[in-house]
Amino acid sequence: MPIQILPDVVAAQIAAGEVVERPASVVKELLENAIDAGASSIVVEVERGGQRLIRVSDDGVGIPAGEAALAFARHSTSKLRTVDDLSHITTLGFRGEALASIAAVSRTRLITRYQDELMGAEVLVEGGDLRYDRPIGAPVGTVVEVENLFFNTPARLKFLKSESTERRHITQLVTRYAMAYPAIRFRLIQDGQEQFHSTGSGDLADVLVEAFGLDTFRDMIEVSPLPPARPDLPPVEVYGFTSVPALTRSNRGHIVLFVNGRAIADQSLTYAVVQAYHTLIPQGRYPLAVLMINLPPEEVDVNVHPTKAEVRFRAPDAVFAAVQRAVRQAVIAQAPVPSASGVSATASWPTATHEPLSPPQRPLVPGEEQLRLDLRTLVPGQHSLHVTRPTQRDTGIPSGADPTAIPAGPGAPERPRTLPILRVIGQVGAAYIVAEGPAGLYLIDQHAAHERILYEQFMAQRTNAEPFVQHVLPTATVDLPPAAAQLLEEHLPSLAALGFELEPFGPHTFRVRAVPALLADQNPLEVLYALIEDLETGATPGEVSLEEKLIRRVCKAGAIKAGQLLSLDEMQALIQQLERCASPRTCPHGRPTMLHISGEELARLFGRT
Repeated sequence: MPIQILPDVVAAQIAAGEVVERPASVVKELLENAIDAGASSIVVEVERGGQRLIRVSDDGVGIPAGEAALAFARHSTSKLRTVDDLSHITTLGFRGEALASIAAVSRTRLITRYQDELMGAEVLVEGGDLRYDRPIGAPVGTVVEVENLFFNTPARLKFLKSESTERRHITQLVTRYAMAYPAIRFRLIQDGQEQFHSTGSGDLADVLVEAFGLDTFRDMIEVSPLPPARPDLPPVEVYGFTSVPALTRSNRGHIVLFVNGRAIADQSLTYAVVQAYHTLIPQGRYPLAVLMINLPPEEVDVNVHPTKAEVRFRAPDAVFAAVQRAVRQAVIAQAPVPSASGVSATASWPTATHEPLSPPQRPLVPGEEQLRLDLRTLVPGQHSLHVTRPTQRDTGIPSGADPTAIPAGPGAPERPRTLPILRVIGQVGAAYIVAEGPAGLYLIDQHAAHERILYEQFMAQRTNAEPFVQHVLPTATVDLPPAAAQLLEEHLPSLAALGFELEPFGPHTFRVRAVPALLADQNPLEVLYALIEDLETGATPGEVSLEEKLIRRVCKAGAIKAGQLLSLDEMQALIQQLERCASPRTCPHGRPTMLHISGEELARLFGRT
């Protein structure tokens, strides 16, 4: 094939692929143009996840009528003139590719009026071709309508996610720009329903309340700027909010970073935030954080990626240290100490300047720690929600017979024994059951064992299509952040199959009518937040489906916990049910349910061999 210059239309569509990846990419470029225009109010309207329509309206300075059509030309921009201007960019946009790329794969209509002119301009570009450029009466500002996105690139349409997924990406994008620019009033309307609305008060806290919800914001602490660690380092200002150590998520996606007002993805700085919580949160858990990082424009290179999602720093180590110091200082100085009841105490985390805690007067006698714990015993009837007493159906043993006997023939149990006969001796640390068997001693993790029991019961109910539900009286309602609400709504059918009866009760509110019976005494909000974390990460490798992952989460929430005292009868009932499980030696997540010490090992430990 001979070398030739591509037609302008083909070149434009190829270039559009670098900038316009999905409907949210269009919203991002239009939002940045509106912010650069000095808008104080921005309205984003979306239909069918952005494929049918994206309309962004702002009250900025507008575009002069004579330049409206020129704005659709490639590499046309008012943000810079020379290469040297790249070293001190203060605007979000500067490449001059956004409108040209968007118009190349859609039907784009621009209505604008410059603040110093009496008449506006209307421009229509379809598939990269200018259809008309005419005067029109309009208020000061700009309205950009993008219709039928990717109509001329059907291959791109095949790779779009579902409408609900695209709506969620757009919601997340708008909320993040509202965080970066709290003085601008943002409003998002999707399919005629308002999904997000910030006040434009200029206070980041107001935006976080709208984005995360009041309950989550109560567990966030303010991060304030700190002076440079050394005078030779560039000035790096870090401020925003981060979560207390008790509030964590299962992935890093809730760490939001902005550099000079630009949302970025930077693994190094995300790691700096996580490192600030070193020894304060469990491994595998991550904080929530919204941080603004400001530094001189010449210290950061924004001309790295076509979507401007990545930047490079002249002194990356200094930026890393500044983020880590600011977050660590805020967490150490302000985070409350969690109390045993789960309610934050008024005391603060000790800072590096405090005196170390005094050691105990004498070593504790083994077992004394457990005696000092303020552990509540089970109230009558409560454990029945967790551990169902063995019935004739469960064990296949006639009433009154020896529970350890295994009948043969027609009286054989439906679920054969998978463990040796175990006799409960007691409980250690209110977390482990001690049992004796013919092969020695067994230590059983009561939480992991109950997880396995509930999981196999739940899977059997799922096979028989008989989920057991517990209706909530009175009906509870839960308020969720906009993106979380959309994610939950997208998976309502999957949750209904597990026994959750949820119905929308407002833009971001759900009415909880019923939950799986084993969660009858759990807080619905806590359970739903845990399920949303699993929905965000999706199915992990090795799992059959996302639904199975949700079942494991439900069983984990419903299982008895470490620190819960059990009676001898309750422990024996738990062991008898574990003996009938198909895979009794591990919990659904793969953690062992028991440890075995043989008689020979005990004899060796006591020097009898």
